[in-house]
Amino acid sequence: MSIAIDLRGKIALITGASQGIGAQVARTFHRAGASVVINHLGTPRTTADAQAIADELNLIRTDSSSIAAADVADPEQVRTMIAEVQARHGGLDYLVNNAAIIKDRTISKMSYEEWDAVIDVNLSGVFYCCKHALEIMREGGAIVSFGSIAAIQGFFGQANYAAAKSGVQAMMRVLSREAARKNIRANAIAPGVIDTSMAATIPEAVRAEMLKNVPLNRFGTTEEVASVVLFLCSPLASYVTGQTIEINGGWRG
Repeated sequence: MSIAIDLRGKIALITGASQGIGAQVARTFHRAGASVVINHLGTPRTTADAQAIADELNLIRTDSSSIAAADVADPEQVRTMIAEVQARHGGLDYLVNNAAIIKDRTISKMSYEEWDAVIDVNLSGVFYCCKHALEIMREGGAIVSFGSIAAIQGFFGQANYAAAKSGVQAMMRVLSREAARKNIRANAIAPGVIDTSMAATIPEAVRAEMLKNVPLNRFGTTEEVASVVLFLCSPLASYVTGQTIEINGGWRG
């Protein structure tokens, strides 16, 4: 007997979903039956990319996908986006905090602006989205936020990114306690190196060194990450909350 994940009638908001892992999460939730809201930054490029994904999904199922422009680092933009989701859908079932940026530099050379930018998007942005999404989330919902292997391994030059992702993972543990009264679960995932356009910029010699730490001897795919996010939001994970799930091929650096 097969086991299916059926999210028909559910609404999912995925931040930073105009490309990469976020776009794959949107496609995966849509395939499971959910209606998806694709958040993007609001630039001409992200608007075009997000709209293309929404159009693709709406061809499969009419009026099942929409886009929402908001810089998650701006609490007022987040507040407006959540209000628009409420007005359009009447509530929210799943929030996936995927939006993130990197600005790598050693601590001694990192500018205040580089520190603030990464913390504002990767940590404060998750807080703003959780805070306002909770106002409209229905009982039994779920939040999944992206941590990172960087929070565990402490990669050279990523003090801002690692600090933000560590904070996200800790925030989800707190939120799992606070949201439990509404039967809303909160978890984090910590992906390793995933084959995305960002990973493609890693020099080949560095990629080879990274692979030495991965027992499965390959980098992950966006589909593999999206599948774990889907599981954590599904009824199959109804007793999983406050956890950080590592998705890294067994990386033990």
